[in-house]
Amino acid sequence: MPSLTRAEAAERAALLSVTSYAIDLDLTADADTFRSTTTIRFAATAGATTFVEVKPVKILSVRLNGAPLDAAVDDNRLTLPALADGNELVVEAEMAYSHTGDGLHRFTDPADGAVYLYALSFLEEGQRIFACFDQPDLKAPVTLTVAAPPGWLVAGNGELASAEDGVWRFAPTAPLATYFVSLLAGPYHVIRDSHDGVPLALYCRASLAGHLDADADEILTVTKQCLDEFHALFGVRYPFGAYEQAFVPEFAAGAMENPGLVTIRDEYVFRSAVTDTERELRATTIAHEMAHMWFGDLVTMAWWDDLWLNESFAEYLGTRVAAAATRFDRAWTTFGMNRKAWGYAADQRPSTHPVAPDEVNDTQLALLNFDGISYAKGAAVLRQLVAWLGDEAFLTGLRAHFAAHAFGNATLADLLGALSAASGRDLTGWARAWLRTAGVNTLRAAVTAEGGAYTAVSVLQEGATARPHRIGVGLYDRTATGVVLRRRVEVDLDPAATGGTPVPELAGEPVADLLLLNDGDLTFAKVRLDDASAAAVPAVLPALADPLARAVIWSSVLDTVRDGERPVAELVALVLAALPAETEVVVVEDVLSQTRGLTDRYLDPATRPAALALLAQACDRLLAAAPAGGSLQLAAARGLIGATVDARRLRGLLDGAGVPEGIAVDDELRWLILHRLVVLGAATAADVDAELARDRSASGEHRAALCRSALPDAAAKERAWAVLTGAVDASNRIVEANAEGFWQPEQAELTAPYVERYFAQMPEVAGRFNPWLAERVAKLAYPRLAVAARTRQLAADLLAAPDLPAQLRRAVVDADDDLRRALSARG
Repeated sequence: MPSLTRAEAAERAALLSVTSYAIDLDLTADADTFRSTTTIRFAATAGATTFVEVKPVKILSVRLNGAPLDAAVDDNRLTLPALADGNELVVEAEMAYSHTGDGLHRFTDPADGAVYLYALSFLEEGQRIFACFDQPDLKAPVTLTVAAPPGWLVAGNGELASAEDGVWRFAPTAPLATYFVSLLAGPYHVIRDSHDGVPLALYCRASLAGHLDADADEILTVTKQCLDEFHALFGVRYPFGAYEQAFVPEFAAGAMENPGLVTIRDEYVFRSAVTDTERELRATTIAHEMAHMWFGDLVTMAWWDDLWLNESFAEYLGTRVAAAATRFDRAWTTFGMNRKAWGYAADQRPSTHPVAPDEVNDTQLALLNFDGISYAKGAAVLRQLVAWLGDEAFLTGLRAHFAAHAFGNATLADLLGALSAASGRDLTGWARAWLRTAGVNTLRAAVTAEGGAYTAVSVLQEGATARPHRIGVGLYDRTATGVVLRRRVEVDLDPAATGGTPVPELAGEPVADLLLLNDGDLTFAKVRLDDASAAAVPAVLPALADPLARAVIWSSVLDTVRDGERPVAELVALVLAALPAETEVVVVEDVLSQTRGLTDRYLDPATRPAALALLAQACDRLLAAAPAGGSLQLAAARGLIGATVDARRLRGLLDGAGVPEGIAVDDELRWLILHRLVVLGAATAADVDAELARDRSASGEHRAALCRSALPDAAAKERAWAVLTGAVDASNRIVEANAEGFWQPEQAELTAPYVERYFAQMPEVAGRFNPWLAERVAKLAYPRLAVAARTRQLAADLLAAPDLPAQLRRAVVDADDDLRRALSARG
């Protein structure tokens, strides 16, 4: 299927403008297909020829301006010749349901056999549902009509106008880009509410109804708080009528910002105990998607090269609004610890790219940019911009931007113009350094002292491109009551200062136990501590009161190890010394997760067991100190389960023996324990089957697939490989589970033959899946634990192929770079 190019989109936009879409779907046919009739009204240059996109099983009829059009679909394109000034196109087609999370996804709930549908039109998958001019700058109102089986509920982007005899009619929407069009249909459970004149609704499968009911107050409270905060920030009310959120199964992404009907993966309907980090992630996801109602939906990027106008702003504003308006007031700590680590890693790989590339040539290349740079780095850059411009000027510029482009499209230049006008600052240089240039800077402190006082402190900036940074520099001292901040100064780093930017305010200050660059985490840059501060970290970190400062330190330490500047053994020792005193659950979870990943890849197999024992010991200490029933206790228990090799203890937990007070061995924790037992060779396929019989749910099926793929058994590995390579038909989530569980450090000899099979088969495998799933499988199934020069040579041979799919090339390039680091660390 050809990708729409930027040049083709510009040419088509110059030829036509879309007046309206009417989409009529009949979902009553069978389990494989549905009927779609699309009526598009549009103006065009008389006599011109263009094309409309559609991905049918079969075209039933096409009429252009009342006359039959005898034209075949070429891949996904239907040619429209001899256009008039005003045109009406009617395309009737038979379409296929999807099981990969795109188009109109059909899911049968294993808990009760009920069928659920939902639509994902993102990027270019609306063509699987209706005929359309599929580019973001051809927006138009959409009118939806759906014929559904008896007993089903149907929802869409627009307000419901009527529902009679199984036919659901919706009012026309405000102008939408085609990739926002969505609907859901099935016996969904619904909860309705309203706030400040905005109708609200929550949807989920019937089998999750009790779990959604239990959390509805929290979800609706967060939704209302975020609505109020966005109204106050933007001065523009939510513009799309009702605000409904549907928690849907096997969703390909985290969530999708369809106006009026946001779709969210239903793992956010918690059926077992979760940590506050997971609840906060749900809240920031809600805020993120709501931010899109303005950035993306009200004002839409003209083309995918301005993706940052969508995702960077939603990431920044989602975190900001969650921290300001909800109970999750430490969302910036989570952002600094978790999201920025994603951004730093992405920006150091060979596949890095600018936040706002000069040009994205086609839609398939656009998909590659939905990554840690467009999200995390872009958001961090915006936070830096706000610190530099001032909040009032920033918000004034945003309001002017909305006023100028409401229900239309905009570009980078449009937004920068509004911000420049509001602030009185020329943002050309800032945009060139931060948005148009890839790569991350490293900040180091150059310190001289005499007589116990600083004589000079300056900040050195490393990286291919020096940038303007506004950072905090904090001085922290150990006292009888803990480590406290003595002084903090803000510094504007001069990108032209080759010898570093001096901090004269600190001259004469007594030498601190810890001098922390980027205190407050205002900029996007890696931080390296001076020697004295680095040496003091094991003593300072457990007693440091500020969670954001602790997150900055931990991020610096983890990144230093990832870069090979410090050994993993030193990190493991710090985890044992400092993590049991940690009170911020996201810090515990991220430190354990990242350390475990580095232990698995950077340590020689002979030394790894000793490191795991120390990690398990750290978790045991935290488990003993954490309040019963709280998030810290649960995070410590999960960390212990993942690190321990004591199968007898794990089996006891599964049977209810030795369970700490406050821990519930519920569905999700049982699967986590069983997975670890499987990896250790202490549980069998029969154990997995028995657990699935006890937990006959969609989540149970996914967890069982993960466990089965991790079984240390040749036949089990072969079955898992068949699923993850598409040789066996399965839904997107089951495919991902098999890829995720396949490689285990304990099973290197068993999985060794699959290293070469990955590189031999992946080009064909990538062609079996849609681009989104192909990239996920390529990443998850990569032999990341085969840390050997041979693996890198196989990667190089594959990358030499000229026609490699873009998603596979990106996955292999990045994974190979991670392997390069691991090999270097082992050396």
